[in-house]
Amino acid sequence: MRLKGKIAVITGAGPVHGIGKGIALAYAREGADLSLNYYGHKLDDMEQFKNELESFGGRVILTEGDISQVETAERLITSTVSAFGRIDILVNNAYISTQSLIQDMTVEAWDNMMSVNLRSVFLTTRFAVPHMIEQKFGRIINMASQIGQKGGVEHSHYAASKAGIIGFTKSIAMELGRHGITANCIAPGPIETHVMHTVNQEWRDKKLAELVIPRFGEVDEVSPTAVFLAAEPDGNLFTGQTLGPNLGDVML
Repeated sequence: MRLKGKIAVITGAGPVHGIGKGIALAYAREGADLSLNYYGHKLDDMEQFKNELESFGGRVILTEGDISQVETAERLITSTVSAFGRIDILVNNAYISTQSLIQDMTVEAWDNMMSVNLRSVFLTTRFAVPHMIEQKFGRIINMASQIGQKGGVEHSHYAASKAGIIGFTKSIAMELGRHGITANCIAPGPIETHVMHTVNQEWRDKKLAELVIPRFGEVDEVSPTAVFLAAEPDGNLFTGQTLGPNLGDVML
């Protein structure tokens, strides 16, 4: 088990079909103890998901709340250190996605996208990094998107938030490498999640036509990248990078 004994924090890790859930399951299978943030899910559903994760032999704690708020982010990190004594891996996965042409977009929609998708990444990183510096080890994995690399019609706010994550990640990688901390992004292509199912069919058809591998990806095809970046020695030499399980949508 490649993550045995590691403590991983994952935001946006609810019980519905999504990348956060997939990463949590993959980390549990690899032996990690988990601290999960969730928001908008029923506690009974989260407890059931917690039991599923603990069936792999690790420990799991839950923190409910809007991760774009200072209080929630600080509570998530503090409760993790209190329960487990350290934080080895931080996966910033929480996000929202809506569609709007720029001329129709409201300031509220823009601000909400930036708050959930980008501000939350800063907050959790800000509170987790001092612990990682103290222990001279850390793995920060931020979920970006191929749309943050190439843009997307009706997704200017989403693209800006995800591009911001990529720039933020490169910068902290430069700052933190001397402390034994790596920081990387994963920028998936279109993945069949509960959020993707809310996107209109016209957009899905156009996106499918752009892909070199002509299908949408599955959650279980993204989570191995998150395991790779977190594991030793697998991810040791990667920092400031953006890995793209994107079906050929972006080629670098």
